[in-house]
Amino acid sequence: MTRLTGAARPALTYPERGATASLPLPRQYNHLRHRTRIGRGRAVFEAAGAAVTTFGAHRAAGVTVRCGHGAVRPRSRVAVGLGWGPLRIEVPCEVVWTAYEPARTGFAYGTLAGHPEQGEESFLVLLDRDGTVWFEVTAFSRPARWYTRAAGPLVPFLQRCYARRLGRTLRRLAAAA
Repeated sequence: MTRLTGAARPALTYPERGATASLPLPRQYNHLRHRTRIGRGRAVFEAAGAAVTTFGAHRAAGVTVRCGHGAVRPRSRVAVGLGWGPLRIEVPCEVVWTAYEPARTGFAYGTLAGHPEQGEESFLVLLDRDGTVWFEVTAFSRPARWYTRAAGPLVPFLQRCYARRLGRTLRRLAAAA
């Protein structure tokens, strides 16, 4: 992946950078909030956090990811492959924030030019005080291309299905660790 710096670096395609880190989410977008119970304990939390921040969960769920390094960090450029067979497209994103904390690990990325949507999506692993580990996906997005506008409510439905798939995949990965 080519690294761009300075003025040549493409900007995010939406103005609300980092908005998935706080609520409420911006208006004029479709919103997604999905939470999956992953398991219990520090070992599950650490395994799940590593799988999320290295894109292991995404890859295990069937998505291709190109990233220039291991764990995510702010301003990392990421290319995510969506779809199947000849309908697969590669969409550009930028990591807008990360969390590497004792009870919260994850990141959010935002859309760049060429992405079929505009918006941001976060992927967090949370450790409750009682030891329960949760995976939470929060997103706001709207169509940026004719084909995502034409798909209407199908795109938010597919995003919700993908969040559920990621949760199930992460539960399996963390249990195996």
